[in-house]
Amino acid sequence: MLVTGANGFVGRALSVEAILPRFAVQGATRTPCDLPKGVEGVVVSSIDGRTDWCTALTGCSVVVHLAARVHVMQETTADPLTDFRRVNVQGTLNLARQAAASGVRRFVFISSVKVNGEATQPGTAFKPDDAPAPMDAYGVSKMEAEQGLRELAAQTGMEVVIIRPPLVYGPGVKANFAALMRAVQRGWPLPLGAIHNQRSLIALDNLVDFIITCVTHPKAANQTFLISDGQDLSTTELVRRMAQAAEVPARLLPVPVWVLEWAGRLVGKGDAIQRLCGNLQIDSSKARDLLGWEPKVSVQEGLRRVMLGSAQP
Repeated sequence: MLVTGANGFVGRALSVEAILPRFAVQGATRTPCDLPKGVEGVVVSSIDGRTDWCTALTGCSVVVHLAARVHVMQETTADPLTDFRRVNVQGTLNLARQAAASGVRRFVFISSVKVNGEATQPGTAFKPDDAPAPMDAYGVSKMEAEQGLRELAAQTGMEVVIIRPPLVYGPGVKANFAALMRAVQRGWPLPLGAIHNQRSLIALDNLVDFIITCVTHPKAANQTFLISDGQDLSTTELVRRMAQAAEVPARLLPVPVWVLEWAGRLVGKGDAIQRLCGNLQIDSSKARDLLGWEPKVSVQEGLRRVMLGSAQP
């Protein structure tokens, strides 16, 4: 099995879990680096429409494609869509074409819930067969890669599985989730005590387990899945559970949402506040109904692992 982005947050965890039960794992990275014991490393200097994957694909029957130009909070590139397309569309389809030509049986593509959109209305949830509605260049690039993979599957017979996760949390998580963790661990008062939204998340252990299920399950072929822990949380409840997992008090101030939104617009952080206060729910019942998959760990156990695994002094 070839895992691209094998040194990343998800890729490293997947490589460890995949090698234990049954797979010989080759891990593709952009620079030489240490990989988990037993994973054979292959360096590809860049990922675009011209990358030569011949060495990495040798002997592989399955590809799990994690490597991507990821969503960034503050884009500095003059033409972000072009840059996202070069890696996430052209790079993905180039790899998939070479994989099909080399006899790869199944191609598992880690996409994003951003293909569906940025938010859901209260009481509704995104589903795999909803019309795509990406709102930024990253989401557009993932959507276009999905479309190209489906066409390639129809042309070549290579099985394609598409997985759209929401925010993934676990030991080693970065960005806003890590900042929130540190604030909770340090006991900082947070103005997040009156948010009654609902958001879907997925623990790293659950995502890795589902990816491995999609590698092996015959009914996963040519399917698209939305996947989550199966228990949505408000931001207020998330912080409470983080504090519980870290065994520290939750210091939450009941600041009204409209005040947070006003302050966010004032300082140019309106999008970040929307993610904290808005709804984003997904319906992952297809994974359960079609594949018989259930989350490996509960939300509370997932939060315990990330909070204690990333404790801050």
